[in-house]
Amino acid sequence: MDKLRITGGRALQGEVRVSGAKNAALPIMCAALLTDQRVALTNVPSLVDVSTMGKLLRQMGVEVQRPADGQLTLRAAAIRDPTAPYELVKTMRASVLVLGPLLARCGRARVSLPGGCAIGLRPVDQHVKGLQAMGATISVEHGYMHASAERLRGARIAMDLVTVTGTENLLMAAVLAEGETRLENAAREPEVVDLARCLSAMGARIEGAGSDAMRIEGVASLQGTEHRVMPDRIELGTYLAAAAAAGGKVRLLDAAPDSLDATLEKLRECGARIEVADRTIEIEMAARPKAVSLRTAPYPGFATDMQAQFMALATIARGTARITETIFENRFMHALELQRLGAHISIQGNTAVVKGVERLQGAAVMATDLRASAGLVIAALVAEGQTVVDRIYHLDRGYEALEKKFAALGARIERIH
Repeated sequence: MDKLRITGGRALQGEVRVSGAKNAALPIMCAALLTDQRVALTNVPSLVDVSTMGKLLRQMGVEVQRPADGQLTLRAAAIRDPTAPYELVKTMRASVLVLGPLLARCGRARVSLPGGCAIGLRPVDQHVKGLQAMGATISVEHGYMHASAERLRGARIAMDLVTVTGTENLLMAAVLAEGETRLENAAREPEVVDLARCLSAMGARIEGAGSDAMRIEGVASLQGTEHRVMPDRIELGTYLAAAAAAGGKVRLLDAAPDSLDATLEKLRECGARIEVADRTIEIEMAARPKAVSLRTAPYPGFATDMQAQFMALATIARGTARITETIFENRFMHALELQRLGAHISIQGNTAVVKGVERLQGAAVMATDLRASAGLVIAALVAEGQTVVDRIYHLDRGYEALEKKFAALGARIERIH
């Protein structure tokens, strides 16, 4: 099993390119199930989750090809088996996103209940309730959702809570449903907007993407298209947080700065100087950061996927930060690993109180989920001595060439087998 060996204490300098967004690429790959024509994607990151989604679609009968780096073509001319098996779904929660498209296209689906990172329950009840409102019959047997519908019908769906994958699943189901669908309390994340943009290019009729109320007028069929996946705002935020913690001057290329306003605001509160251009963002940190408190919230609030990185930043900041997690109930597991590096963290319910220390000490630590892994890497970059981060297969699910990009910024980091 691979590990990362990091020797901390060096400021970051230079520039790296931001990869395409995993959380946009995965639902867009599922959208290819909605048409028998070719869907060609660019700016697709080379990640384990993208590979897993490709395997899942192939076993259904989708033709999946990687003609060049960053490119992906999909064609679902015929869907042989509308099943998402446990062996693939257990490693990646986004696999549940095939449920809506399969129902819309095939009228039936058999999808394992999802897995992914161990950061909370993340139920699929909003997906099920929405599809049932559209006329689907869904039962759960032996760990699988069995769904069927002669043809989905448009409906008014008011979700009980904001769910990104729920919004995406129902959006993809609605584009081929009969009549009009209204999604209320919809997720507003940029990745949802990117999916809607791709679906619209395929011929879908969608209004309100990016707001909490979406209107979809179903069409009889969709066509193929070409689409460029948006830049990864969480990868962007991770490198910005690392520069704020380690100090130095870093420029990120091919970025989407307007997708990360809440993070940029907190970084400025930390004392970072940030300059934003059209697709470029530069951060400079010349002093020890100031502690900032935050509370995670659905977009446009502070992203839960940036919480672990900011906890790592808070461990060496001046002052005390209160970090409140409102999205996932089990997303503080990285706090125990940060304590192994000398961090002062106490957990009070869904709030972590982090008292900054002048320096961390290198140690052996273990990643518990994708974003926790990134937080541990940031802490290791500022710790004295050597840190070994184990179980980095989590990182490989969501960060493309992370150790190479950090090495390009001057970090002493290497992958060991």
